[in-house]
Amino acid sequence: MVLTVLFAVLALTQPRWGFEWREVKYRGVDVMVLLDVSKSMLTEDVRPNRLTQAKYAVQDLLEHLRGDRIGLVAFAGAAFVQCPLTVDYEAFRLTLKDADPRIIPRGGTAIGAAIRTALKAFEAGEGRDRAIVLITDGEETESDALAAADEAARAGVKIFAIGVGTTEGELIPVREEGKPMDFVKDKDGAVVKSRLDEETLKQLALRTGGIYVRSAAGDFGMDTIYSKGIAQLQGKEQETQLRKRYFERFQWPLGLALALLLVECFVTDRRK
Repeated sequence: MVLTVLFAVLALTQPRWGFEWREVKYRGVDVMVLLDVSKSMLTEDVRPNRLTQAKYAVQDLLEHLRGDRIGLVAFAGAAFVQCPLTVDYEAFRLTLKDADPRIIPRGGTAIGAAIRTALKAFEAGEGRDRAIVLITDGEETESDALAAADEAARAGVKIFAIGVGTTEGELIPVREEGKPMDFVKDKDGAVVKSRLDEETLKQLALRTGGIYVRSAAGDFGMDTIYSKGIAQLQGKEQETQLRKRYFERFQWPLGLALALLLVECFVTDRRK
């Protein structure tokens, strides 16, 4: 009986050994996430702060993707591709985790530069729909975001915007180790209050045929963005990769457990 239980437990662990290489074809759209990592995203008018809530929204997006490629552009006063387009969602998560204001020392919110960086990052190809998911408080410090949105529209790229924060706004905290908490100040020494600029984000989405939603606690807006936006785009076979397929071997210990059980039953009946 001990051996029977032992082999049954071993079967439940689903042992696998040996593998074969199989081609896996991915089909979907290209999605570039534009994540605002400027200091205003540390504002705590939403909990715990705007940047953390923005990352929650991106994590929510990943749960919807099935074969779509995703990339990440981090931006503040400048923009750069932090993660190229990929179907490796775990690698993307690691990159997302590292996104914060320290990675871009230049202050400001250059939404236009972020859009153009995303357009350059997309690979050219007919029949492949591409989308930009812009997550920001919308407080643009440059003045060319709408012009960049027009460029995206001409390229056939839709912008889906998610606004993070409140229109009432809040002061931007500055936390340094060993020092009392302070707040961001302007050049005249007055504290700066950061507010969500929804009008700019609505215009960016409108000009490209996209959607604007405001993120809120418990509803980051990504369900709407995906179901009414990204899911409606035309997917195309993106790439083929070789992946290992391991052979399941649970049948062997399971078979031994059943055989031993039958023997045990037979022996018990003979004794009677």
